[in-house]
Parts: sequence; structure tokens; C-alpha cells
Amino acid sequence: MTTIRLLPLLVAVIAFAGVSLVAQDWPFPWPEERIATYTARRATSPIVVDGRLDEPTWLAAERSPRFSDLIKGQPGIHDTRAAVVWDDERLYVGYWVEEPVVTATLTERDSPIYKDNDVELFIAGRDAYYEFEINAFNTIYEVFFIWEEAFESAGYAQRPEFDRSRDGVRPFNGVGFRKHPRGRRIGYWNWDMPGLQTAVHVDGTLNRNDDRDRGWTVELSIPWTSLEPLAMPDGRALPPRDGDVWRMDFSRFNTYKEAPPAEDPGGWAWSPHGVWDSHVPELFTKVRFSTEPVGQGTAPAGR
Repeated sequence: MTTIRLLPLLVAVIAFAGVSLVAQDWPFPWPEERIATYTARRATSPIVVDGRLDEPTWLAAERSPRFSDLIKGQPGIHDTRAAVVWDDERLYVGYWVEEPVVTATLTERDSPIYKDNDVELFIAGRDAYYEFEINAFNTIYEVFFIWEEAFESAGYAQRPEFDRSRDGVRPFNGVGFRKHPRGRRIGYWNWDMPGLQTAVHVDGTLNRNDDRDRGWTVELSIPWTSLEPLAMPDGRALPPRDGDVWRMDFSRFNTYKEAPPAEDPGGWAWSPHGVWDSHVPELFTKVRFSTEPVGQGTAPAGR
């Protein structure tokens, strides 16, 4: 009788231990099951990159949930959302940024845009990832990162554009998550994404604090052929096939924080990271590409 009564308790203990073991095996600071997912559908009309996001494709595109605190996942004080669409030639990303006072200071390309209010995009391949930042002046910052341990085996060492002796190339070990299982990266601060198109539209007045703005929108377009260095190691298709999944990170960083008692770190993301560091591709949003046109089969973006 005693053994029979203890059996359910024993099963529960084993199950709990199994869950704990799985959690311990996941070495990243945000739960795997809480990583955001999204379906990117095909554009149904031509897109002119002017920052306005007013074409029929953008009006029909599914937007992300409101961005959340990068560390704890609490909703940001201002609404920020993003969407992804695509066609056979290009990838398109749009951002809608609520901002009562739109400001920007940096005007030189590859300035440290993260020192302004900005939005950011990361796109990851198997062994490398691309970082893009933009402010309300449409000033951009780009870096291409390759995991050190894959530099030779993935074929980057044989490509002249990834010569490690060039100016602007240096080691990188993350920002707040410095014990990544893959170790260090090689950063190419000399990288310019071929064919990149960007635009910003300010719904208000830029750098005036005597009125209240509504915000700003960002639009960018990247040729699929320019993402070949990311696709090379695992031979992924460009453009993607129906059902292919890429990891992409969408974030916003501010020069201000929500007033206490809020614990706003000043950075918000579509899919939080649990740490002050965008450079964790394993925590990027899972973007599945669909050949369905935008506006069809649309469901709320998930977490």
C-alpha cells in the first residue's frame, strides 16, 4: 500500500528533475520556449523605400507585438512594432516607433548610432550574423560578425572580403553575455551591405522639444544576394523556400528610461534576451518565410 501511495510522488519528482535538467542544458539567459515566432509573407505590391510604410503590402502585413524590455520582458513605455515581408529579389523590414519627442544627433555613417535613440536589426546565419542600426536622421551603422571557431571550417578564411588584417576588423566578445558557448567573434566594422536601401519618415518635427511628435517609421530593403555570406555555411536557399526559418532580432534603444518605479533598462526588443546584450543569435525571433501573400492566413505573432 505504501509503495503504491508513494508512486505518484516519485513520478512527480522525476518529472521535476527532468524539467530542471532541460533548463540547465539550455545555456542562454531567456527561456527557449518564450522566444518569439513570426511568419513573413510575400509582398503583393511594389515597395518604394521611402520610410512611410504606406504601400498596400505594409498595410496588410502582420506586425509584431509591442516591444518589451530587453532584460525582463515588460512592455516598453512607448509602442514599437516591426514587420517583415519579402519577394524573390529582396527582404523588407519595417518599424513603427512611437516617440513623443523625436531626436537624433549623429549624421556620419557608421557613427556609434546606439548613442542616439535608434532601432536595430540583426540577421543570423549558421556561423555569422549582421548588425544594422539606424537613427531618425537615417544615419546607419553596420557590422558583420563571424564566430571565431567557424572562421576556417565555414569557408570565410578563403574569402578576400573577410581578410582579418584589414582596417576595422577586431575581436568581439559580446556586451553583457560574455560566456557564450561559441566563444568570441570576429567583427568587421568595415562592412557595408551591398544594395542596402534605407529610409526614415518622422511623423512630427525632428529635434524640437516645444511640441509633441507621434513618432517615426523606418523602412529597409536588402537584396537576397547580399545575404549570401550568411547563407554560405549551411547552403540555405536565397530567396528562402516556403517554410525556411531564419533568426532575426528587432530592437529599439533609447537615450532615456521610463521613470521609477519602472525598471526600464532603456532597450526594448520583439523577443527579450534576459540580459543586456543583443548579440545572442540563439535568442533571436524565429522568422518563418511563407509563400502566402500578406493578408492571408494571418494570425497574431507568437512568443
